[in-house]
Amino acid sequence: MNIMTRKRGLSGLALVGAASLLLAACAAAPEEDTATPETDFLACAVSDEGSWNDKSFNEAAYEGLTLAESDLGVSIADAESASEEDFEPNLTQMVEEGCDVTFAVGFNFSINDVIFTFADANPDSNIVWIDGWNQGQTNLKPIAYSMNQSSFLAGYLAAAYSTSKVVGTYGGLQIDAVTDFMTGFYNGAKYYEVQTGTPVTVVGWDPAAATGDFVGGFSDTGIAKTISQGQLAAGADVIFPVAGGLFTATAEAIREGGTAAVLLGVDKDIAVTQPDLADITLTSVEKRMTQAVYDVIEALSSGEEFTTDAYVGTLENDGTALSDFGAFDSKVSDDIKAALEEIKAGIIDGSIDPLVTPTA
Repeated sequence: MNIMTRKRGLSGLALVGAASLLLAACAAAPEEDTATPETDFLACAVSDEGSWNDKSFNEAAYEGLTLAESDLGVSIADAESASEEDFEPNLTQMVEEGCDVTFAVGFNFSINDVIFTFADANPDSNIVWIDGWNQGQTNLKPIAYSMNQSSFLAGYLAAAYSTSKVVGTYGGLQIDAVTDFMTGFYNGAKYYEVQTGTPVTVVGWDPAAATGDFVGGFSDTGIAKTISQGQLAAGADVIFPVAGGLFTATAEAIREGGTAAVLLGVDKDIAVTQPDLADITLTSVEKRMTQAVYDVIEALSSGEEFTTDAYVGTLENDGTALSDFGAFDSKVSDDIKAALEEIKAGIIDGSIDPLVTPTA
């Protein structure tokens, strides 16, 4: 595990007093100090077994931490986990650092109930769990996302864009935080099928049977590439990997296959974070964790009381959304863009449920 703590120093200019009232009257007004004031607040984060530079959800959360450091003047500390065995000692290290709030990043902190046991054992420590929930703890705040909403839009877009009308998805682990994306994607593709009368096949996930393609983790590029190759062979020309940074393995499979297939990014706008993939990235399904982390730190560092009320990112509050279409903007028709806006409005007003598979 890798522990890092950083403290901000207050920068400023010292003004030299004038020797006389006359000189003081004639002196130019002092320059305004625009440096960010230091705040006596320590915000901390512990990654899951991915790294802070995974180009995905860990990185997005960490950027919220560093944004708060630069904008709000808070101090930060972090611990990077190489495996799930690092979770408890890394959380303990944050307590020993004296953190005012500690973010635990990822669903996997539920393994062996480590997050609940830790929270119960450290009742005076404020913990925020991304992709988590509360089991009665008084010091555990969940940050959750309705990723089925934006993924439903992605599924509709994928089906509309696809030439073969075969689209694919796969996950890192078969856990709720992953399958929520996949179910929304599946149902969105099927919504296109119902609305247009054009059959669409989705490979890699069947929400009714709860079966599909999973890597078994978020680091094995070999398995992710093999799954991607299998879906391409099945005719998929749009693939949605829900597996952290493993979209790079899908990109490799697409390029090596020499097809016109494209992929959908996850968590961040990978056409921006990975510009070398912009030419094969139709869009990304963003889980906007940076803003959520920043908002929680801003509230607490300004004196608001810590609560266990969950933050839930939705289409309505812009906690999740599709990225811009980038290089593919001209290839997505105005009709499809209009349909996506209508669907988004329907999801927000409740007339469309992204967790329900549409039927004719």
